[in-house]
Amino acid sequence: MSTPRQTVRLASVPLRPRSFVFVPLENFSLHCFSSAVDCLRIANRMADRELYTWRLLSEDGADVTSSAGITFRVDGDLEALTREDTLMVCGGLDVRKATTKRLLSWLRREARKGLTVGGLCTAGYPMAAAGLLDGKRATIHWENQDSFAEEFDEVALTKSIFVIDGNRMTTAGGTASIDLMLKIVANDHGEELANAVADQLIYSTIRTDQDSPRLSIPTRIGVRHPKLSRVIQMMEANIEEPISPAVLAREVGMSTRQLERLFRRYLNRSPKRYYMELRLQKARNLLMQTDMSVINVALACGFASPSHFSKCYRAHYDTTPYRERGSQAARLSI
Repeated sequence: MSTPRQTVRLASVPLRPRSFVFVPLENFSLHCFSSAVDCLRIANRMADRELYTWRLLSEDGADVTSSAGITFRVDGDLEALTREDTLMVCGGLDVRKATTKRLLSWLRREARKGLTVGGLCTAGYPMAAAGLLDGKRATIHWENQDSFAEEFDEVALTKSIFVIDGNRMTTAGGTASIDLMLKIVANDHGEELANAVADQLIYSTIRTDQDSPRLSIPTRIGVRHPKLSRVIQMMEANIEEPISPAVLAREVGMSTRQLERLFRRYLNRSPKRYYMELRLQKARNLLMQTDMSVINVALACGFASPSHFSKCYRAHYDTTPYRERGSQAARLSI
């Protein structure tokens, strides 16, 4: 038994549907992709007319498999597009491996036509590698923020859940695809339709490009202590040039001993140990996601000596940075 629905009144009625071209890369994020497509489908349903069309392309026209192991049949190869098309690349795991020379050449060629290009999840990486984000604001999944910032200093990287800068769009992954597509629907046809789509998705809070993709520091660490949160925020913002515990304590108006007790009480570790873990986590991200030398990774994470970096890394991860890099290369070559 079907439930009757009320057709949403549109702010504008298009002469023809807006065409989206999705290019899911190998190991793409299924959630990011399906969320984006479903927003378009629901918009058509709620408007009771075809506002949007979409098709899928892959590099060689062959089936493409998501990181969840589900394989999709596509509609064709990397064909020539028109200026009226909106191109959406969808990334996921191992985005560097999925970023081929042919993909980059195609992105550059199609972008020169002036069409709108978007990147879902980690697809900001191939967009940046193709030069499409030079001088633009952008975002990417938080796990890839460190490596992206090191590799593309000509891009103004933000921590927003999505960014629209001219005819370039990027998202931070996950449900950010929904927020971006709702923004597109609202821009195209009004807030009423976007809200109706959100209601169908049981999506109660529509976020804006001012929202962050990560939980707040108090939520992440399970502690709502303002001074502790402030110290951790300063630590995260100063990885390359670490700040001493004495300076951190002074910045929040307490003694070094008080800061030590605060960390011990809430996080069961010293400020120095917690800071070291943050730096090593960034180092691991850079080793796994970039081609930076181990020495440069060490410097980027506040280690003046490669030998000291290797010693700390091995103590924390039970392997050396060189072996970590080697195991990652071996995995990607499979």
